[in-house]
Order: sequence, then structure tokens, then C-alpha cells
Amino acid sequence: MRTNRPYVQIDPDVLERVRQIDLLSYLREFEPSNLVKVKGASNVYCTAEHDSLKISNGKWYWWSRGFGGYSALDYLIKVKEYDFVEAVEILTGQTMADWKPPPAPKKDEPKVLLLPPKNKDCNRVIQYLFGRGIDYQLIQECIADGTVYESANHHNAVFIGKDESGTPKYAALRSTLGSTFKQDASGSDKRYSFRLLAREPTDTVHLFEAAIDLLSYSTYLKCEGKDYKSESLLSLSGVYQPKKEMKDSKIPIALTTFLSANPQIKTIVLHLDNDNVGRLCTATLKELLQKDYKIVDDPPPVGKDFNDFLLSYLGIARPKPARERSDVR
Repeated sequence: MRTNRPYVQIDPDVLERVRQIDLLSYLREFEPSNLVKVKGASNVYCTAEHDSLKISNGKWYWWSRGFGGYSALDYLIKVKEYDFVEAVEILTGQTMADWKPPPAPKKDEPKVLLLPPKNKDCNRVIQYLFGRGIDYQLIQECIADGTVYESANHHNAVFIGKDESGTPKYAALRSTLGSTFKQDASGSDKRYSFRLLAREPTDTVHLFEAAIDLLSYSTYLKCEGKDYKSESLLSLSGVYQPKKEMKDSKIPIALTTFLSANPQIKTIVLHLDNDNVGRLCTATLKELLQKDYKIVDDPPPVGKDFNDFLLSYLGIARPKPARERSDVR
């Protein structure tokens, strides 16, 4: 569909209007037979041509190809393979002359989590986590309860966070192929980050930056003959970014949600990274929380994070990250 055409200058106002057209509105107007509502999910659609192209929350993602976008313009260029001018002409047709963007979703409107399809097994995820020193039985337990799985298309490790009813609300994707690729699934609700909760209520919660650090600490406790299932462990879904002024910073939403649901908590143990960012985050959280909780600063004794420490503790060499590849997403 791409053609060699002379340069065409498009009015900036027209171009801005075109870029506001979302894919769902376009399909409803121009390709209604190509729009399919995904069964068992609210406000999630795919196309009849490509069932792995999912549409939700004002975005779309083609899981089998590993790319996505926001607008109908992105879709026409990337998926339909029209050139830019052709795509703009389609979207500025007479039918769309009076098109107006749909109202922005309300802030309190629930997000729709788009989980990547599951692989038939979790072999690469098991190999990846075991290679990072994580206890084999712990890996199997997480797979069994649905908090860890392997994505079908790119074999990423998917770490699931669930709400109080056990419904998945958050998913963090991490490459198992040596890449530094990391991404949250579309629609992830950071209030429900990856966690391992104590079998019985406890008055202490342990805080980590990432799921791999949480699992590393659990493995370390097990190696030391301690029962990790007696502890509540919570990750922050990545690096916490405090403000320049500590007093202006907010407590991470994953932690505030957990504390609200667990009023018995009295002690918060911070296991954040040993780098400058981790130390700043620790100082900020201590400042914000020390009036209401006992704060314990317990960073990894060795290395940048708790996985570094675990690998050192077990005598395992840390895997070197490979150059980023487009096929790991």
C-alpha cells in the first residue's frame, strides 16, 4: 500500500486532529466488521484480522508482533502499511469531518489489565529465575498460584500482582533472554504490585524495589533455615521517585494500599538498593513514615540489590546483560 508520492504539506491543525483519533473509534466508524469484543473482558477488543492485536485504555498492542501505538494513524501506518499521507487522507474523509475525541476516562474508572498470552510451559522462566539463584521450589509455588508465568510470544517472565479477591491487577514483564527489557502490562494497577504475603497476619512488612529482589530475599531466608512464609513481602513495581524536597514526596501507592488493608502493621523493613537512588528513596520513606511506623533500613550487605547479594551468597556469577534485541518483547 505504500506508494512513492510527492511531498505534501499537511496543515498542523488537521494533523493534530488526526492524531487524536483513537483506534477504537476508527474501527467502529470505518471497519466495524473488523472489530471484535474479547470474551470475558470488559472494554477489551481485538480485530477479526489479528486476534492478538488488543485494544484497551485508549491504546493498542499487537502481541504477536511486539509493537503497538495509541492512535488510528499508528494503526494504519504500522499494521495496514499505508504511507503517512494515505493514512491522513483516510482519517480526514468526509465521514470524519465532525469527529470529536471521546471523553477522557475518569480517574477513578477501573483499568483493564491486558495480560500477554501464556506459553504452554514455563521452562525459560524457570531457567532464568533459577539462574538468578531463586529457590526452585519457590519458583514452582509462584507458578502454581499464578503469580509468575511465561509469555507465549517473547518468553518474558510475567510477575502478577493480585487484589484482595485474588484477581490479577498488575503485571511486570521482564526478559528471560539476557536483555534489559522491562515493561508493565497495559492497564496495570500499581496499587497491587507483586507480593508474597504471610500465611498468618503479621505486624511487619518487607519492602523491595522489584519482584526479583523480593524472590531473592525469600530464597535467602530459606537458605538460612527461616520460614519466608511467615513474612509479608511487597515490591514497589520498580524504582520509587521521590521529589527534590522530601516533604513534597508521596508514599508509593502500592505501600499505602497495603498499609490501608493491613492496619496491624507496625514495622516496615526497607530492603531498597545500595545505589544513590535507592539510598535517597530509603531516606525519603523514613522521613515520611517514621511518625506512624517503626522503620528498619536493611539494604543488601553486598552488591547493588538483593539479587546481587544472593548470587554472592550462593557463589553464582551474575549473568551479563545482552545487547537489547527487538525480539525479546
